[in-house]
Amino acid sequence: MSYACHDSAIVDDGATIGEGSRVWHFVHVCGGARIGKRVSLGQNVFVGNRVVIGDDCKIQNNVSVYDNVTIEDGVFCGPSMVFTNVVNPRSLVERKDEYRDTLVRRGASLGANCTLVCGVTVGEFAFVGAGAVVNRDVADYALVAGVPARQIGWMSRFGERLDLPLEGDGEATCPHTGDRYTLSGGRLACLTK
Repeated sequence: MSYACHDSAIVDDGATIGEGSRVWHFVHVCGGARIGKRVSLGQNVFVGNRVVIGDDCKIQNNVSVYDNVTIEDGVFCGPSMVFTNVVNPRSLVERKDEYRDTLVRRGASLGANCTLVCGVTVGEFAFVGAGAVVNRDVADYALVAGVPARQIGWMSRFGERLDLPLEGDGEATCPHTGDRYTLSGGRLACLTK
């Protein structure tokens, strides 16, 4: 085994877990899951069959990653954050053929106790504040918070808030790394490679 797995964890036959990953206490990984390299699955995490998790992700304690969720490389899922896969669940109505895809792009951070309503895309290096409810797509580098989540700013790749307006044009520099960013037409781009 090229990954560390606690004795209390259950990894079903067929699951793929990359080298250097860590599977902690009471985790359950279903057989169809594909998990990348150097991923940390915290205590009491559940990973469904139709789930893809990229390299270098951190899935903190008590997160359930349900079917039809794709998480790209370098994503942080904060403690007890929530994914869904059905918009209008009912116990007495079978809706497994109505699951909606959720995509979390590279480098994004999902704060503790936030909720992603299925069918959304969270952009690259976006930052979802703790407790937010995301029910629409989040732009690359956007900082969103609240219920429902609304954009309140922009974040650098390093996770520093950038001094930029929500709309219009502008330029900013990450105070930690010196990376330069430009805002134009409602889109933020990193100029530093």
